[in-house]
Amino acid sequence: MVEQHTILGGKVYVYKRPNSSAWQCSSYLAGRNRRASTKEESLSKAKEIAEDWYLQLRGKLRSGEIKSGKTFREAADQYLREYDIITQGQRSKVYVRGQRLRVTGHLVPFFGRFVLSDMTAGRIQDYRIHRLQEATAEYGKPPAHNTMHQEIVALRQILKTAVRHGWIDHLPDLSEPYRSSPKISHRAWFSPDEYKALYEATRKRAHHPKQERFRWEAEQLHDYVLFSANTGLRPDEARRLQFRDVNIVLDEGTNQTILEIEVRGKRGVGYCKSMTGAVRPFERLQSRLRPDGGPGRAGSRANKDDWHKPGPTDLLFPKWPRELFNAILGEENLRADRDGRPRTAYSLRHTYICLRLLEGADIYQIAKNCRTSVEMIEKYYAAHLKTQLDASAINVMRKKKKARTILAPANDN
Repeated sequence: MVEQHTILGGKVYVYKRPNSSAWQCSSYLAGRNRRASTKEESLSKAKEIAEDWYLQLRGKLRSGEIKSGKTFREAADQYLREYDIITQGQRSKVYVRGQRLRVTGHLVPFFGRFVLSDMTAGRIQDYRIHRLQEATAEYGKPPAHNTMHQEIVALRQILKTAVRHGWIDHLPDLSEPYRSSPKISHRAWFSPDEYKALYEATRKRAHHPKQERFRWEAEQLHDYVLFSANTGLRPDEARRLQFRDVNIVLDEGTNQTILEIEVRGKRGVGYCKSMTGAVRPFERLQSRLRPDGGPGRAGSRANKDDWHKPGPTDLLFPKWPRELFNAILGEENLRADRDGRPRTAYSLRHTYICLRLLEGADIYQIAKNCRTSVEMIEKYYAAHLKTQLDASAINVMRKKKKARTILAPANDN
């Protein structure tokens, strides 16, 4: 049992731990417990040192060297408690878990001991330098820009929590100094020739898979490529899609057979009208048998009892064959665009948007159909398409004026 004594009217405790011969002292001051070792075995000397230690702390508090108030650790705990409850059903569980890891793994270890009033722009810049040096020493390269951005977002949300509770009265400057204006670059997409090479390669693989047991995956991938490039769906939207969400209709405006799709994604429920090129892949998906026990089951179609026709609540794309997709991209030398940006499933959505713009489609209608904004399309897609430049408006030549003819002045006589 810990032996304990009080001095200065209970403001300071002097105690000895079971495995230590020296006396310790502690006091609650400026919103937190403070402890120190007296390094003395004598109780009387320990009390004198503890009294001097406490009076020094009080002097530092009056001079402003010790600041009172909530610590960053307390604000972070409050933020995580609120965030887990309020975001239920609103944010992805993966994102919420990542937010918790960013707070507990990086922010609290660095800022946790500081009082919130000490959270200045300079201290936040110290954190950026610390993270850069830490990552470079451990991995040989600095953290990715998006990694640092997400950590600063989490830091801002913690400080906003402190403002809401009245623990601080304003946010410090969290902007990144010395940063130049970022270069705006277009998203990785497939040009018309590259897109043709891709779907011809996936069609060839679907008809002649390297192994018969991978035929179903190859056929699904081919239809996914055509479906995504003719609808502009995000990868997560396409993977949530059920057969009951898609209808084949005759469009009155164009007199073409298209798909009307009820889309569920990061923007909630939206709607999409496809190109005619998406109809045939969807019909193949409807008629294609799929393996029982989930899409991960491999095998040939020799045993028909193990396969079933998809129902209304089945997913169109229950499995994303990433390895096969990347393998075909590598075989066709399409793994990255000319600027080195890797192509992914998202590149099919970018391809849809760019091809529609190349054909002169209305940018507002594209934005509505893709559930995004005109600003995003103008910034990341339309800026690099040559068809958006009107040569007749650019190459204007002003007609040269004829030289003035000076008439002889009239004769006064």
